[in-house]
Amino acid sequence: MIGRLRLWSGYVLLAYVTTHLLNHAVGLVSLRALEASRFWFVYLWQGPLGQIALYGALLVHFSLALWAVARRRSFRLSPWEWTQLVLGASIVPLAAVHVVGTRIAYDYYGVDSGYPWVLASLAAGGWTGVARQFALPLVVWIHACIGLHFAWHLRHWYRDWLPTLYAVALLVPAAGIAGAAVALRDFMDLAQQPGFLGEVFARVHAPDAASGAELYRIADSLMAGAGALLLASLAARPVRNAWERRAGVVHLTYSDRKTVDTPTGLSVLEMSRISGIPHASVCGGRGRCSTCRVRIGGPDRALLPPPGPEEQKVLARVGAPENVRLACQLRPPPGRYRVTTLLPASAGPVEAYRQQPQAHGGERYVAILFADIRGFTSISEGKLPYDVVFLLNRYFRATGQAVQSAGGRLDKFIGDGVMAIFGLDRAPETACRQALDAARRMALALDDLNEALSGDLDQPLRIGIGLHAGPAIVGEMGYDRAASLTAIGDTVNTASRLETLTKEFKVELVVSQELLDRAGVDLSAAPKHEVDIRGRQGRLAVRAVLQARDLTSLSS
Repeated sequence: MIGRLRLWSGYVLLAYVTTHLLNHAVGLVSLRALEASRFWFVYLWQGPLGQIALYGALLVHFSLALWAVARRRSFRLSPWEWTQLVLGASIVPLAAVHVVGTRIAYDYYGVDSGYPWVLASLAAGGWTGVARQFALPLVVWIHACIGLHFAWHLRHWYRDWLPTLYAVALLVPAAGIAGAAVALRDFMDLAQQPGFLGEVFARVHAPDAASGAELYRIADSLMAGAGALLLASLAARPVRNAWERRAGVVHLTYSDRKTVDTPTGLSVLEMSRISGIPHASVCGGRGRCSTCRVRIGGPDRALLPPPGPEEQKVLARVGAPENVRLACQLRPPPGRYRVTTLLPASAGPVEAYRQQPQAHGGERYVAILFADIRGFTSISEGKLPYDVVFLLNRYFRATGQAVQSAGGRLDKFIGDGVMAIFGLDRAPETACRQALDAARRMALALDDLNEALSGDLDQPLRIGIGLHAGPAIVGEMGYDRAASLTAIGDTVNTASRLETLTKEFKVELVVSQELLDRAGVDLSAAPKHEVDIRGRQGRLAVRAVLQARDLTSLSS
């Protein structure tokens, strides 16, 4: 709820800044148009509802920002997070004089706080005031854009809309600042006329010297108050840490045998950051991306609090088992725990939205397909490297499309071979039918490829396909960017062995009777063999199919 309040209050403030900048942009037309267009801005934001929304959002956003500082356990931040934090802290000193000189001056001294008053004040003042005035919208805008990026970059539509959002992020402040600069230039030209500034100050009921000094004192008080609150938020951190240490210590042991002892109250992600242990967190610890997820064990795991509704929703999205938690949301009580990070520290948004319940590991009944080009070494001899790469890519595209069209998942390409998995999200019977259908589609795709490349090949491409079904261990395996969802076990090894048997039987497809029985397919017309599989007890019944294209369509 706190995160949502902070985000939505930021939306209101961004709407105010956007309309303010668009109002400034009218200065590119003329001073008269600039002041005339201000009517709509005032109508929107200085009415009762507009003021409630604006000042309420300002109070909520500022208060929650201080709360976030006080609550933060570590300032080991990414460069972007540091940028947003520094820009946010600089908004008050940049905005204080402007807010007091317009809103407070209007409420307490009757000053007409329109553009003539602001431009006249800048023209009469020094360049320091001009620089502060023009830096303010830029600082606020960049601070807001970084916040929006953190809030939106994990949403599925963000990448598609990114070019449009970039354009808006560049054009709105550029137009607003350019309009204000042109308006100030034109006004300063007019200010060269004798008595012009005095006439403007009189028309807007400018405050006298004593009132002006009082306004500056109010601005200084606002800056001092904001600074004191920020210091108080920072000072609250060691006090809180000392108090929480009285409640006990959390002992974490990471998978690389690193141990961390910290006071209770911290999240696992904060403990990692404080101890300098690399830990993925695409969303910055906001409980949205799931990249910080860890497997929790240890003698005191039963003491852990259950996940809250928001954490449970994210865990359910990635299909996490019971012993997997979000490191940014889990605050373990005193005890001893083992922690294993499940994603590399370099994980990005792609890993955040992998919706594969099998990624954490488990046993599942799957159908496995292996395929390999026959005699590819002799085919590639005498060809240029470019031609070999071109040929393989055409072959991989044809076979890959065949597997995906049948409902399977391409697991990997190994040299000139292909491995595919069926049944990750389907019943065993459906998986087996899909595997047979994929073999048929691959054979047909190869016929089309041979016809398309008939002028470039001395002999047509031939493939051998092995199919087997059974239980396998399925999970995300590998390291860093090379990690992917795959399957291992006897079923995979057997399917690979059946693919090599296509050479011995001189056929295009060797399929186990186990898979055919599960699929409910009768291939009694194909020769049956009993084969020995290395590492497997007993003989395996298989069928040798001369042409895989002759299989009946089995699309599910």
